Amino acid sequence: MAARAGLSAELVTRAAADLADRVGFDHLTVSALARSLGVKDPTLYSHVRSVQELRTRVAVLAARELSDLIGAAVAGRSGKDALAAFAHAYRRFALEHPGRYAATQIQLTPEQAAASPGHQRNIQLTYGMMRAYGLADPDLTDAARLLRSTFHGYSSLEAAGGFGAARDVAASWERTIDALHVLLTQWPAADTPPQDRARP
Repeated sequence: MAARAGLSAELVTRAAADLADRVGFDHLTVSALARSLGVKDPTLYSHVRSVQELRTRVAVLAARELSDLIGAAVAGRSGKDALAAFAHAYRRFALEHPGRYAATQIQLTPEQAAASPGHQRNIQLTYGMMRAYGLADPDLTDAARLLRSTFHGYSSLEAAGGFGAARDVAASWERTIDALHVLLTQWPAADTPPQDRARP
């Protein structure tokens, strides 16, 4: 069947990302997207071969949008200022675009990830932001994993309404950033015996 006039692979991908934000990434299917666009399923198959390809395209788009947001936020900043700007941009994207954000968390093949400018730039931005803390691998990778886990966990719990205490969520977020800055500044040496490290 011929592609519907006005539709393109890019427009279909953006429409899919918008739909994912509304209904959840897990509910993104070719049929659901076709209904939202007012077309039949075969019309979309002129632009996308499967739901897996559709979701991968959304992941690539979302990663690019996230990297643009973070890149603009951290530009000209370093140290704690860069860490805070990075964290705020990450949380904002996760809360404002839940479907897109979920798409950035799916596992791509090494080839797909290498071909995705957004995925590659997000890695570069993360390590660039952390450069001021003077860490080298394996500490740099360990610290990057800690930051990603913290940002993802906090944003996901907040989006799900998982924080029930009276304490303001935004205030706790600011303190989390403060604590991460202190931890990165005082990162324990890899050869420090576990018994000599600060207790959690």
